[in-house]
Amino acid sequence: MKKSVYSLVLMDDVIKAVDEQAYRLGTSRSNLINQILAEHLSCVTPEMRMREIFAQMTELMNSSFRIQEQRSPSLMTVKTALEYKYRPTINYKVELERSPQQYLGTLRVSIRTQSAALIDMFHSFFAYRAKLENSYLSRLGINSYSCEIGDGSFSRRLINTGALTGEQAGEAIGEYIKDLDHAVKTYFASPDTFGESAPILERDYRTLLGRYII
Repeated sequence: MKKSVYSLVLMDDVIKAVDEQAYRLGTSRSNLINQILAEHLSCVTPEMRMREIFAQMTELMNSSFRIQEQRSPSLMTVKTALEYKYRPTINYKVELERSPQQYLGTLRVSIRTQSAALIDMFHSFFAYRAKLENSYLSRLGINSYSCEIGDGSFSRRLINTGALTGEQAGEAIGEYIKDLDHAVKTYFASPDTFGESAPILERDYRTLLGRYII
């Protein structure tokens, strides 16, 4: 959203209260005043849109994931544990764009472990998953799939079709993470027999794409 500079004459006590609240929220004076005016006048700000997305994700994922305290209005992190030996943690971090264009934001997935074997399994799964997602999205004429596999991490851009409301985008991201997490856990539960489960997981992903492209 375009922003411009304006001059306002405000009471000192009002500015003091705004500054104190802005400090507590970790934002700037201008941004907080912008949010207050937008809410009062029923205008949608990027912060309001992001809150709507994250609120829907929280409602959808609250029973299955540990939701971390948000330190930024554009960032949400959820965690879950693998049923694998010492129960390593998988983190799913969603960072939204303030002004989404081609992408709504980025999803970053990481595993907390020092085990080289476990990290290799993580990489193998996400290499398979990235190939699957890119293939199905390409069939739908979407060629903007973008991902990266790093050292115990996977990140991908969340595609913005422009067709989803904030609530729908939150549901789409939440459902995608749930589907992805189920596939990850299925793989780690029995990597040697994953080929038997793969067709079912592929069907589930196709069903998700039938509802949302993300």
